Amino acid sequence: MMGKILWLLIILFLTQCSSIVTYSSTYSSTNNDSKSSSLRHCKFPAIFNFGDSNSDTGGLSAAFGQAGPPSGMTYFHHPAGRYSDGRLIIDFIAKKLGLEYLSAYLDSVGSNFSHGANFATAGSTIRAPNTTLRQAGGFSPFSLDVQFTQFNDFHRRSQLFRNQGGVYETMLPKAEYFSEALYTFDIGQNDLAGGYFLNMTIDQVKAYVPDVLAQFKTIIKYVYNQGGRSFWIHNTGPVGCLPYIMELPITRDAPLDKAGCKIPYNEVAQFFNRGLKDTVAQLRKELPSAAITYVDVYSLKYSLFSEAKKHGFEEPLRACCGHGGKYNYNMHVGCGGKVKIKGKEVLIAKPCENPSVRICWDGVHYTEAANKWIFDKIVDGSFSDPPIPLNLACHKNL
Repeated sequence: MMGKILWLLIILFLTQCSSIVTYSSTYSSTNNDSKSSSLRHCKFPAIFNFGDSNSDTGGLSAAFGQAGPPSGMTYFHHPAGRYSDGRLIIDFIAKKLGLEYLSAYLDSVGSNFSHGANFATAGSTIRAPNTTLRQAGGFSPFSLDVQFTQFNDFHRRSQLFRNQGGVYETMLPKAEYFSEALYTFDIGQNDLAGGYFLNMTIDQVKAYVPDVLAQFKTIIKYVYNQGGRSFWIHNTGPVGCLPYIMELPITRDAPLDKAGCKIPYNEVAQFFNRGLKDTVAQLRKELPSAAITYVDVYSLKYSLFSEAKKHGFEEPLRACCGHGGKYNYNMHVGCGGKVKIKGKEVLIAKPCENPSVRICWDGVHYTEAANKWIFDKIVDGSFSDPPIPLNLACHKNL
């Protein structure tokens, strides 16, 4: 009898413990949700973006000539300075915040900077490149330190002109926007790719990553000292899944994963991302008034490549727009490329019939459909650290 009573007491005790744990977990989750829901939405009046081709809305095109057709075909129906068939993640961020698409700082035609500016250019690196744009494996001269110099100059000069009134008031940001704006960063991919184009080994590329991240940290501090307080920082994507890396001679013998991506090159990207996340953690300690959100776009991009069918996409590793080879990519004949046949120019690097079901646009960049899919996943904070949505990214210590 005593044994039965003892067992009943034990069962009762365990049931109560389970209820307490469940309640505690539910309370914690509810408490966090309640905390987020009680916060005011951030009213970002402007965006200042820094980066590479993943967020370039016309910078490199303004400096070195337009990215020609069929770029822009899906949304803009003409080339629009973007290395995609349509819009980029930064375009969807601007739209979500109720802002116009960002004008490139370098673009002198048709630009309006009243709601921010885009300093990103295709081919940009964090570290200053040691090759010219025209060389094989060359990258943009507008590295992150140059982009900051441009921002610094823009900050000062925009206010000198805006104070003159007239049209300048409608074309340039208000002084307070520089502290109220969202500062977005998507850069680092070319720092890794640059090493591969110079035939560096995996270990050699990993060896300079700490220096790259140190320079990134310095620029964030510079922006903070200019009044920036809200930062939205994307990590780098799985470069080992992109045709322009997979077709390099140095990568051809690298082992493949189940998705068909080059394992060592994705591992370097993940190594970079771990360092970037640590750098962000350090910055939070050193910049007490900053709200810094780290966004894991790597996981989403890799999910697109590895589970393409599940997400409604086809032929994940092949470029939509290109020519020849396993991946429909040829570094000598890019998207929209033509060759002369019997004295006539013939288009051979054509776009696919339906970019809306493709991930990779030209072997290097993503389609509008892929960019939109990624944006839809990051906007609610599900892939962010801290896990807060875009419209709460001005709040720290959540």
